[in-house]
Amino acid sequence: MSATTTVLPPFHLAFPVHSLAAAREFYGELLGCPEGRSSEHWVDFNFYGHQIVAHLAPDEIGHRQTSKVDGDAVPVRHFGAVLSMEQWQAAADKLQKAGIDFIIEPHVRFKGEVGEQGPCSSSTRRATRSNSRRLPTCRRCSQSKTHRKGVGQLK
Repeated sequence: MSATTTVLPPFHLAFPVHSLAAAREFYGELLGCPEGRSSEHWVDFNFYGHQIVAHLAPDEIGHRQTSKVDGDAVPVRHFGAVLSMEQWQAAADKLQKAGIDFIIEPHVRFKGEVGEQGPCSSSTRRATRSNSRRLPTCRRCSQSKTHRKGVGQLK
């Protein structure tokens, strides 16, 4: 298949959160992810066409290890959507305006190189003017620019 005709199937990702209400606020209200099924222990969201499931498991949240990537300490456990630079900038602006506390501030890494990307990693805490509450980790909100060697290729 050529890179221009490749259609990737949706993925399913389950992750722990401290609060389902906070997950609904972050993924549903702030990021605009439509909510799917739910119970008192978990909630599904449509994350850019993929199914993510926030499971209530407060003892398992947060990041424990990082890896150095272009000078950033990137949490090992993270996920995100690959977006155009315009989509990424709009998402980063929205998160900054909402007062999200970032582990990695939005910026462009590998600028001008194959795989140029715009990462931003938010922490498990969201700082607001009035309070601080636990939020699910949105470990990497987005990347920019598709790989110039073809969709999905890593070399």
